[in-house]
Amino acid sequence: MTVLSDARALAGDIRQLRHRLHEEPEIGLHLPRTQEKVLEALSGLPYEITLGTDTTSVTAVLRGEGEFSSAEKPVVLLRGDMDALPVHERTGVDFSSRIDGAMHACGHDLHTSMLVGAATLLAHHRDRLAGDVVLMFQPGEEGYDGAGVMIREGVLEAAGRRADAAYGIHVLSAGSPNGQFASKADTLMSASDGLTVTVHGAGGHGSAPHQAQDPVTVIAEMVTALQVMITRQFNVFDPVVLSVGVLQAGTKRNIIPETARLEATIRSFTPESRDKLARVVPRLLEGIAAAHGVDVTVDYVTEYPPTITDEAETARAEGVVGELFGGERFTRMAQPLSGSEDFSRVLQQVPGSFVFLSAVPRGADAAAAAFNHSAFATFDDDVLADGTALYTQLALSRVAELASRS
Repeated sequence: MTVLSDARALAGDIRQLRHRLHEEPEIGLHLPRTQEKVLEALSGLPYEITLGTDTTSVTAVLRGEGEFSSAEKPVVLLRGDMDALPVHERTGVDFSSRIDGAMHACGHDLHTSMLVGAATLLAHHRDRLAGDVVLMFQPGEEGYDGAGVMIREGVLEAAGRRADAAYGIHVLSAGSPNGQFASKADTLMSASDGLTVTVHGAGGHGSAPHQAQDPVTVIAEMVTALQVMITRQFNVFDPVVLSVGVLQAGTKRNIIPETARLEATIRSFTPESRDKLARVVPRLLEGIAAAHGVDVTVDYVTEYPPTITDEAETARAEGVVGELFGGERFTRMAQPLSGSEDFSRVLQQVPGSFVFLSAVPRGADAAAAAFNHSAFATFDDDVLADGTALYTQLALSRVAELASRS
């Protein structure tokens, strides 16, 4: 039996777990029902389990029983994130979310299920595993820095020493044909920072704005000015993306409110642009507020660093995909994505790679399908076995290579 055929034999169990997770999504760092399902699935397997204290994370260590000739027993880490999004599902699938306002709209239910599948296969191949594997079941990827929390709690050293390599998989609901894997060396995804702005005016009657200090017009000017700034102060070949996702003010049309507020996400790819943004964004907003004679509070928060993959590990992932599925199933991306990942924190400390897997429903137009985070995003169960096989083979092959070193 091969790893791929073993994974396909498990496909029904993996699919069932994915559907159970999808029906009961949880948001943030505390996912008790998700943790319970993962622990139930790992029950009876020979893993050393550690639960998070500040999160409902699960760290599972498998001690390989194969022989190794290296000075130290190799360690490989595999990560799957578990949290959902505050999105009300509108896909209509028969296992849709039963939790109002929560949905696995980014496919983390697939990641968790594939990693559980890999846990089963790795345990089955324990006798040929000449090293240890750490499974990182992570809450709070969607803006809660769950990876950072798990790192502080010791996930990278869970096997007794720092992991030698780390790998993650992320499914996509649009953009490329079903079953296609993709990645690139070096910068794969952008850094992510957060901006919250509150303009403090003076309320009044909508018929007499001259007797008030209107924060709405000021914040509207700020939204436009931020976009203009990007096009005039940053190199087009070192891209920056700034999107305002929240704009709030007022309670009634004839009342000038006391305050107006915006929240924005900011993406960048280089340290130079990221540092510059942290300087010029507050300066611009404070200048606009001063010009209108109002006060402003600017909260600029640095969040996730760029996701930077190791060139050799990415080439290794490409080779494993070719070995399992054929070279045509792997695409080397020409450009990074402007999305962000807290797996970047793992890759800052451990050489590794991050691989995308298209779960676009078969027969769907990948260019027109709803993308991740959409209430209409759907993911094909048929890729679950492939992701499970890739996780498993990455661990087996990398451990074998490390173990053979004298």
